[in-house]
Amino acid sequence: MKENLDWAKLGFSYHKTPYNIRCYYRNGKWGELEIHSDETIPMHMAASCLHYGQEAFEGLKAYRCKDGKVRLFRVDENAKRMASSSEYLQMAVFPVERFIEAVHKVVELNAEYIPPYESGASLYIRPLLIGTGAQVGVKPADEYLFVVFVTPVGPYFKGDGEITMCLERKYDRAAPHGTGHIKAGGNYGASLTAYVESHDKGFDGVLYLDPKEKKYIDEVGAANFFGIKDGKYVTPDSPSILPSITNKSLCTIAGDMGLTVERRHVPLEELSTFEEAGACGTAAVITPINNIYDPEEDKTYRFKTGDDTWSHKLYRRLVDIQYGQAEDKFGWVTVLHSIR
Repeated sequence: MKENLDWAKLGFSYHKTPYNIRCYYRNGKWGELEIHSDETIPMHMAASCLHYGQEAFEGLKAYRCKDGKVRLFRVDENAKRMASSSEYLQMAVFPVERFIEAVHKVVELNAEYIPPYESGASLYIRPLLIGTGAQVGVKPADEYLFVVFVTPVGPYFKGDGEITMCLERKYDRAAPHGTGHIKAGGNYGASLTAYVESHDKGFDGVLYLDPKEKKYIDEVGAANFFGIKDGKYVTPDSPSILPSITNKSLCTIAGDMGLTVERRHVPLEELSTFEEAGACGTAAVITPINNIYDPEEDKTYRFKTGDDTWSHKLYRRLVDIQYGQAEDKFGWVTVLHSIR
């Protein structure tokens, strides 16, 4: 039975939905997709995901649109990124086509939990891959579990749609040539201390610098960073940054709208030259940054926000594509015709 949800007041938190999809890897091969209602996962106490971090996940959304149809955005890219994460962590790779099939199935089964159009909410989809085989020595597991569940969510950042950040020099999100470029759970665990400390000081999050030299802008915790100036969309290029599917899409949209796109090292000194700055990702979508505080220099960088900014124009174009209200000229959207 669906709980009485106020769609307009949803935060970015978990709400129970009836079904999830699972698939087990045993004896060197993947089994069939299974429909489950249980929210818990029984596993061996020596499972490699618990001890050695063999875990990767993804995040994407399903949208209820103005025309009544349900759309997914670039699900194939999420499938490919999970495959890349799995390969790096020496896990069994879940096939791209089966990933897409599982996502379609779980959305169809939980269709009543897709928030209505213009509610400000969407159905968040969380695919997860974990090593379940028992290991005491440090080596890859021989058994794995792929799970995908869904939950309705509201905005990731609370408030008026603008955020404030604190420049982080004390902590690193990932090592210079470590796991920063994949979507591994350990990266997020490593960021929690910086996240909590910044929140305790009244900030929405942190802006990390590159872990090797502390000279270049990296990313905004759970999202990519971008800056806009002089008709240019600038976003950092670093081996410790997760390749955001949203940012990849924005680079394409920005170029199509006439901006020059630059993906490169972004020196910290350049921060003061940006007219606009923002965080982007599946959860954050595009969230403008109002200001960034540098505690070491006791300096605040301020940026333009509002409806007349490039950030807002990019946001509107991206969201209109996701909701089927703008031409999908890049072939990014999948319509789930089985859902009415």
